[in-house]
Amino acid sequence: MASVRFTVTPTKAEDLPGLSDTSPDLSTRSGARVRFGSRESINRSEPFSEGGATAGGGADTPEPSITDQGDGNSKIPSVYINSTHGVDDDDFYDRNLALFEEEMDTRPKVSSLLNRLANYTNLTQGAKEHEEAESIGEKKKARKSPQMGTFMGVYLPCLQNIFGVILFLRLTWVVGTAGVLQALCIVFLCCCCTLLTAISMSAIATNGVVPAGGSYFMISRSLGPEFGGAVGLCFYLGTTFAGAMYILGAIEILLMYIAPKAAIFVGEGAAMLNNMRVYGTICLLLMSLLVFVGVKYVNKLASIFLACVIISIISIYIGALVSAFKESHFPVCMLGNRTINGHDVSDSQCRKTVLQQIEDAEGSLDTNITIVFENSTVIPTMVPSPSPVVVERTSELWKLFCQSQDLNATCDDYFASNNFTEIQGIPGLASGVISENLWSCYLSKGDVVEKPSISSSPVPPLPSTQQPYVFADITTSFTLLVGIFFPSVTGIMAGSNRSGDLKDAQRSIPIGTILAIVTTSIVYLSSVVLFGACIDGVVLRDKFGDSVKGNLVVGTLAWPSPWVIVIGSFFSTCGAGLQSLTGAPRLLQAIAKDNIIPFLRVFGHGKANGEPTWALLLTALIAELGILIASLDLVAPILTMFFLMCYLFVNLACALQTLLRTPNWRPRFSYYHWSLSFLGMVICLALMFISSWYYAIVAMVIAGMIYKYIEYHGAEKEWGDGIRGLSLSAARFALLRLEEGPPHTKNWRPQLLVLLKLDEDAHVKSPRLLTFASQLKAGKGLTIVGTVVSGNFLQSYGEALAAEQTLKHLMDKERVKGFCQCIVAQKPREGISHMIQSSGLGGMTPNTVVMGWPHAWRQSEDPQAWKTFINTVRVTTAAHLALLVPKNISLFPSNSEPCTEGFIDVWWIVHDGGMLMLLPFLLRQHKVWRKCMMRIFTVAQMEDNSIQMKKDLATFLYHLRIEADVEVVEMHNSDISAYTYERTLMMEQRSQMLRQMRLSKSDREREAQLVKDRNSMLRLTSIGSDDDDDTDGSERERVASAGVSNASNVSNAEHHRRVQMTWTKEKTAQYRAAHSGCSTPEGFRDMLSMRPDHSNVRRMHTAVKLNEVIVNKSHEARLVLLNMPGPPKNPEGDENYMEFLEVLTEGLERVLLVRGGGSEVITIYS
Repeated sequence: MASVRFTVTPTKAEDLPGLSDTSPDLSTRSGARVRFGSRESINRSEPFSEGGATAGGGADTPEPSITDQGDGNSKIPSVYINSTHGVDDDDFYDRNLALFEEEMDTRPKVSSLLNRLANYTNLTQGAKEHEEAESIGEKKKARKSPQMGTFMGVYLPCLQNIFGVILFLRLTWVVGTAGVLQALCIVFLCCCCTLLTAISMSAIATNGVVPAGGSYFMISRSLGPEFGGAVGLCFYLGTTFAGAMYILGAIEILLMYIAPKAAIFVGEGAAMLNNMRVYGTICLLLMSLLVFVGVKYVNKLASIFLACVIISIISIYIGALVSAFKESHFPVCMLGNRTINGHDVSDSQCRKTVLQQIEDAEGSLDTNITIVFENSTVIPTMVPSPSPVVVERTSELWKLFCQSQDLNATCDDYFASNNFTEIQGIPGLASGVISENLWSCYLSKGDVVEKPSISSSPVPPLPSTQQPYVFADITTSFTLLVGIFFPSVTGIMAGSNRSGDLKDAQRSIPIGTILAIVTTSIVYLSSVVLFGACIDGVVLRDKFGDSVKGNLVVGTLAWPSPWVIVIGSFFSTCGAGLQSLTGAPRLLQAIAKDNIIPFLRVFGHGKANGEPTWALLLTALIAELGILIASLDLVAPILTMFFLMCYLFVNLACALQTLLRTPNWRPRFSYYHWSLSFLGMVICLALMFISSWYYAIVAMVIAGMIYKYIEYHGAEKEWGDGIRGLSLSAARFALLRLEEGPPHTKNWRPQLLVLLKLDEDAHVKSPRLLTFASQLKAGKGLTIVGTVVSGNFLQSYGEALAAEQTLKHLMDKERVKGFCQCIVAQKPREGISHMIQSSGLGGMTPNTVVMGWPHAWRQSEDPQAWKTFINTVRVTTAAHLALLVPKNISLFPSNSEPCTEGFIDVWWIVHDGGMLMLLPFLLRQHKVWRKCMMRIFTVAQMEDNSIQMKKDLATFLYHLRIEADVEVVEMHNSDISAYTYERTLMMEQRSQMLRQMRLSKSDREREAQLVKDRNSMLRLTSIGSDDDDDTDGSERERVASAGVSNASNVSNAEHHRRVQMTWTKEKTAQYRAAHSGCSTPEGFRDMLSMRPDHSNVRRMHTAVKLNEVIVNKSHEARLVLLNMPGPPKNPEGDENYMEFLEVLTEGLERVLLVRGGGSEVITIYS
């Protein structure tokens, strides 16, 4: 046997023709196959054994030759391949996969799959589903591969977003108010919350590729579109209000510490708020314009702003260390233990009186004045001397506490009994002031900032706000401080939001985010200790630095100058505001492009380059609402709620995925546990209610409204989310619980199996059946809509899918919540039987079957239609299921046609579990039947006491809590009427004829021709079907009495088939010899002279009498509910059974035949 040996030399991709970096995706080529056919790529150094012609001594083996194809490609033909069929090159090189070649379209080769994955590119957030984008075959522009690492891509952006305005403007105040211990507790609690959230986020971010969408993408794909949309919008609102908070912080720094004279409105309180509104609006417009012009400018400024933050923090640490050796000069004036506003202390005159030395005795002041300060209220002694005179005069502070500048003026009691002292605002690290700052000192609005360690005279009533004290502007508490501080630890999502720019997002996001949180947590905790150890308590509690002449409190600790912190904090807050105004519109655009909230679709559009213009406009408007609040302390708790809501659901997503153990949950980050996620979720929820319980409720209501809106009106998305997994687990648990035993009578509710029939065009023949089922849904429960497609499953699978879609569309139209099931079977009756046996799962199996009445069953083309109906009745009875058969279903009201008045009549003839009582109650819960009254009729025989029966029935209904009118109808024994006898006779004659028609097709045709040739009065036709078109009563009566149809219908080729045959005497004799009975004319005469069966006469008598009574009492009722008698045990009486039901319901417009399942469905007990 010849052996062929190939040596393949690997080459670079650049050397292959058509495989450059800019070439289109290989996966888009025909058949997703890659062909290497050039000579340069395959080096056949030794194509054959030495000698070239033969190998292994096989002289008879033909010599393989290399044939050139003319295009530079070569192919080796084989003696084992028939090349006469023109084998394609691709098929030739895939000959090893010939076994799978028919499935290559749906099951591609592994090489093609890996090729597509290698060319995977991260998409913009929410632009399109990344799963759909993989299959898009259009050419894309070549993009640069992401190159950002952990430090630049995650760590530094997280630092910039976490460090912000709260650190510089409010952390000192939090430490002074709450004390070092409680401040450490606040910081530790908030940092634990973000750290646990970061662990959960890292697990989610490393569980597969996260396109550039960050937190919203992770939450929505983990918890589904409802939670994703709700939490995504909360995160968007939080980011937007964060932008407003940063802008307010920048304006506060500008107007209080950089340029106080720039204020438009002069004064305190409302004037300052108005200044914040005006300047905040201007700043918002400028920032929005910058974001609109181009994000690239924002990104370029980001590094500058980050440098400002880092320099400012470093200056704080250096200043704290320097204060241990060199005391900073920031004196604070105190009256007793009360802090004096430094703006009112001119030239450091923290005194009551001032001694002035006057050289001219006559009182003219020399230009050279020597001032001596005194802090005593004793009247000075004037020395009569021509030498310079020392005069004691009141200071500037005196004027603010006394009625005049005179030394003997009436002054404030506290001012008169306490002296001024001056303390150092920055005692230094080695001063031991931390012992005073360990404990909390919460103040109410209007309280004076005091130093408890300084003794003072008894405190009089509250001081006037006109006096130069430092007052608390808001009432403080532990919960308030938590809400104000928490925004300073947000921003942990910055790294995940940049996942599209990272070289290895699954490695960088966990490491960078957790390191950033650890770094910021250390900075915050150490800052709390340093502030408490270096700065005096009264200065810490002075929010705006009034006691240190309007300096930024944290700036007093900075080295070498407070301006380092002032300028650094101003630029850092501006940068954080720009980042918020940049990220929030993109988040909204992502939500809008996911198309889960219909009214947000307009915000998915933007400029040609994808910039979210409309989303930026909405973001600016919402941020303006935050700026109009004009208070940093009021805006901070708002965004705290939204961020906590987002973090809560990140933890929930991780815990849910971990507990459900979904097969796709395989995070690369392994340092997580469901208990950590659950703890983070509990902390988030606790912080929400700790900081502001009413804000927490409002945030939850907003999220809940968005959730319900998406659930009812949003686009349905299947993202493989955890909520769906939770639903599956909950369903499994519930089904297993339901399996423990049958439901109690009190828990019984109709779980419907609605059997619908489709026509040739796959349209539902009786859609009102589903309407009626929806009206019964007041009882909730299960609804399964089923149909049977005739045929073979392998050939009819497409028809089954089409039928299933038709049913789903009808269910959506009728607003029926449930499931649809389509079964393919050779015979409809077998399919229905299979469906009744197999529908449902565990305890959620149908207990009630709803099916239509076979209209015009006598004239139907399908001879099996009414037999299928009877067979279904038998199957439901055998399965112990209840059966509902609406007759004249086309006359039943639709959901848009409520009954304004009328009665629902219940004819309770036999008791079969109480279905007749329960169904009207359920129907009246629906708006269509709500205004109908309920009447219950029962039948009394001669031996019954009708009066007592009525009392007992009324008592029974009272215990059932059902309101209904009760009437007992007496049915006296009467002789069988001639009409009943005649009706029974016609029924049996027709049944006899139908039995004779169960012959072969040819025999039926011969018999029909024989009857025609004998001029018989009967003309045989096919049997009726399950058609919607009903005939009128006279037609039915005529057909039933004569057992024939119109001659014109018989001759119609579209509906009836007839074989023209000529009968000779010989043929007739042969046929008579082969057949006996009523097949002969004599047999027909015997049939016409037959007597009806006595049992059938009795049944017909019952049907006729009951029909007379029901029509008499209920001919005007909106709906009549009636016990449905069971089918006969002997199948030979099926035709009679259908006739009995026709007679029983004749003359009634809307009838619901009810057959119980054999179990009690209603009870009088609670």
